[in-house]
Amino acid sequence: MPQLSVIVPLFNERESLPDLVGQLYSAMNEKGLHDLFSEEFSFEIIMVDDGSTDGSNALIRSMIPSKPEVRLISFQRNFGKTAALSAGFLAANGDYVCTIDADLQDDPFAIKGMIKKLQEGYDLVSGWKQQRKDPLSKTLPSKLFNGVTRLFTGITIHDFNCGIKVYRREVTQRLELHGDMHRYIPVLAQWNGFRITELPVKHRARQFGSTKYGSSRFFSGLFDFLSVLFITRYLRRPMHFFGMAGLTSFVLGFVISLYVTLDKILLNKPVSNRPILFLGILLLILGVQLFSTGLLGEMLSTSNSKSSSFTIRETVNLTAGQSKKFGSAE
Repeated sequence: MPQLSVIVPLFNERESLPDLVGQLYSAMNEKGLHDLFSEEFSFEIIMVDDGSTDGSNALIRSMIPSKPEVRLISFQRNFGKTAALSAGFLAANGDYVCTIDADLQDDPFAIKGMIKKLQEGYDLVSGWKQQRKDPLSKTLPSKLFNGVTRLFTGITIHDFNCGIKVYRREVTQRLELHGDMHRYIPVLAQWNGFRITELPVKHRARQFGSTKYGSSRFFSGLFDFLSVLFITRYLRRPMHFFGMAGLTSFVLGFVISLYVTLDKILLNKPVSNRPILFLGILLLILGVQLFSTGLLGEMLSTSNSKSSSFTIRETVNLTAGQSKKFGSAE
């Protein structure tokens, strides 16, 4: 079994792949990396092709005969980076798991330092692109995203969505990702009780292809952020969220209705044509509905189902155990 599994999610990065694989092999053959392990060091590189249409799949297949540590998982279509990471996590056999993007912007030689940091007692080490080589169209939204995430989660790392991270395998086995939640992996890991930290890493300008970041990802990231906040704070106690909101709404509705009633009884003011009466009734109904939602959430919170969010087209060079996880045979 390998000591280290390197997961590379990719989508239309054919031009970058030869250099990336070469750099990964050079980084894996560093003596300093081998010295961090008590047993003879071995590794695997799991390339997860997220439905590429530029021939990335065929190029990876051609590499495998001369590079037996490379494994390929190919999706039927583009499912997104979160699904690609989930497939890689499922296939990983290493005691340590590293994720790195395929665009050559992250330095594979940073893996050694991150594993060393991990061995200080942490469960997840996230890269920190201190000097980022990206245009303002990416760096400014990233600063906003990281600032808001730090503010609402209380986690003080600087770069939540850095492509290069190193994990203990028990972290990747525990994470349940969907949507675009790969951006919030450090948040989910800490919520599960794991120790996280960060380490500055070298960042490089993109050499080939184009960024996959677009404005549509901003809104999907916002919705996933709200989901993560709810999951990390109220997943096991939904009544604390819906119950408090429902109680607040019900009390406000009751106070408004009582005020209108006393106005009618004591001052003989008309009731039927007062908008505030309808507001009170609406708040009462909303309060009951929110409270009921919280109660149902409490009843359902103990049953947690996990379903696949991707479809595998083919796998190449996986071990028997890895193939079994995906229900395939090679």
